[in-house]
Formats: sequence, structure tokens, C-alpha cells
Amino acid sequence: MLARDLTRRMGEHLPAPVTEGLRAAALAWGWLTAPWRVLPDVLVVGAQRAGTTTMFRLLSEHPDLVRPTTTKGTSYFDDEHARGPRWYRAHFPLRPLARLARPGRRLRAFECSGYYLFHPLAAGRIARELPGAHVVVLVRDPVERARSAHRHELARGFETLPFDEALRAEEGRLAGEQERLVTRPGSTSFEHRHHAYLARGRYGEQVERFVAALGPDRVHVVDADRFFADPVPHFAALQERLGLTPWTPPVVERWNARPADPLPPDEHAALLEHFADSDTVLSGYLDDAPSWRAEAVAR
Repeated sequence: MLARDLTRRMGEHLPAPVTEGLRAAALAWGWLTAPWRVLPDVLVVGAQRAGTTTMFRLLSEHPDLVRPTTTKGTSYFDDEHARGPRWYRAHFPLRPLARLARPGRRLRAFECSGYYLFHPLAAGRIARELPGAHVVVLVRDPVERARSAHRHELARGFETLPFDEALRAEEGRLAGEQERLVTRPGSTSFEHRHHAYLARGRYGEQVERFVAALGPDRVHVVDADRFFADPVPHFAALQERLGLTPWTPPVVERWNARPADPLPPDEHAALLEHFADSDTVLSGYLDDAPSWRAEAVAR
């Protein structure tokens, strides 16, 4: 609670260089005290622009869980893996302080890094380094996810092309990038991380990779569109699967959304066809067909 409040106040009231300096100092202290820090056993791994910030805030408030000390996520299992496990542990609370924050409860931590789902090596790294950890995957209409991601990258200055041009450029931008990440494990890819608008929405293959690495009982897929339509029962079901004490949040707000006018139905339907085979695979990990497929049939 204290770390979360301090982080929020720093971001709201201090200049960016000061905030970054304080975070660097906190991480340095975390590195020195890493052996006494708790490691997470719950990770929200994506998908990007599918409600991960809201899920992070909900889990941050849960009485069973403690969050990273200064950030939403660490990117350790994707781009920062070469920094090593001590660097990773430095991001989490000290065990004695965590126990004070959650008296009488099992000590559990979590993080939320939205690139883990898409990074080709993240699932295997998590399986090796966090045995027993559970992952939460949020999925949403992949067409709307792609549009939201494009707006997000534009706002961050990582994209300059309009949406339709970015989609046409995607195959060329991503050519060979996943293979390079796999064959050169210390490498990173700007294009793979920031310009995979359609590829990131092919959830079926990504979930399969996590299930193969961790097993089906540790991979929990949440249809974000259904979740936000009726969050309380869906959040209760997720808590049960994660082994958390039942808890009802006082309110569920959708954080970090970038709303936009919907695409014309014919354009949406044409783009949705790109995901048909992947959505079929995804259906096997949900209780029903993905919500966007049910809506398409209803139309």
C-alpha cells in the first residue's frame, strides 16, 4: 500500500527526471537487499491493450497480493532477461514489510508485463525460473485491440504511419524478428514489440505456447470484453482459479483505455477473418467461443 501510494504521488507531482532518479535509487536498494525479497507467483502476461492495467489495479488492491515496489511490471522475462534473477527480485517487496502489509495471509506477489504473452521466449523462461507460477491472459476483440495498440504507439511516438498503412507494413516490419529473438536470446526488437498489430491478436498460438510450458492448470485466459461487461462474477471466478481469498472490489473502472469510433461493420468483419483460425484454437481455452465471434454471428 505504501509503495503504491508513493509511486502514484511521485508520478503526479514530481518532474520526470526526479521520479526516474528515485526509482533508480529504489532499484539499487532492492538489488542490495534482493535475497530478502519475495518473488511473484502470479503474472499478468498480456495481451497488450486488453485491460491489463485494470487487472493490475484490481490485483494490487487484493488483500492476498503485493505488487512490485515502483512499477507495474519489470519486462524481465522479455527484453530485460539478461539482467539476471537478482535484478528481477529487486523489484519486489521485502518479505518482512510484505508480511506487515498482509498480516495473517500467505505471502504472494504478482507483476503485470504485457509483452510476455507475445515474446517467444517468455513462457519458457517463466516455467524455468518461477516453477509453480500462474499466468493470467486477457484477450479482447483482436481488431479493436490492434486499433487501440496503434493509437497507443502513435501517442508514445513509436509509430508514424496511419492504421491502414501500418497494417500493410506489418509483415515486412516483422520479417525475421521473432526468429532473431529466439536464436539470439539477449537481443531485443523494436518492431516486434511496437508494430505487431495483427500478430499480437493471434492469441491462440500464444496461449498454446504458455500451456505447453506451464501446463493448462496454470494458464488462466480471461475474455476481457465479457469481463468488463460484468466484472464482479468474472473476477470472482479468476480469484478461485488463482487460489485467492474471495474479495469483491468496491468499484471496477477501466483504466488506460483509448476509445475511438468503431470501424464500419464490413471493414471490421474483413479484418476479423485474419484471426479465424487462431480464434478457433483460443476457443479451446475459454468456456465458450470468444465474445467477438459470438457478436459476429449475432450480426
